Amino acid sequence: MADLAQITDHIRTSIGDNSGLGKTVKIDMGADGVIYIDGASVPNTVTNEDKPADGNIKVSLADLEAIGNGQLDPVMAFMQGKLKVDDMMLAQKLAPLLKR
Repeated sequence: MADLAQITDHIRTSIGDNSGLGKTVKIDMGADGVIYIDGASVPNTVTNEDKPADGNIKVSLADLEAIGNGQLDPVMAFMQGKLKVDDMMLAQKLAPLLKR
């Protein structure tokens, strides 16, 4: 199982300098930490800072890894309550960037 640092590094690489997100996103994994994506500034940045964002996603670290590996469909995770989002359009833009 990947840890927070490995997943953060993967997302940082996937996001690159200009992801086209145009907004900030916080992926909140509870006690396992957060991943903050600043897609509003260029170059984009990805950190583990816990600060307010335009869009928030709540998911466990294990489920985030399963989504990234293709073992868990994000739509199914949402329907099962394993994935909670407050900006669906932003989450849809982010989904391809999380794939491994």
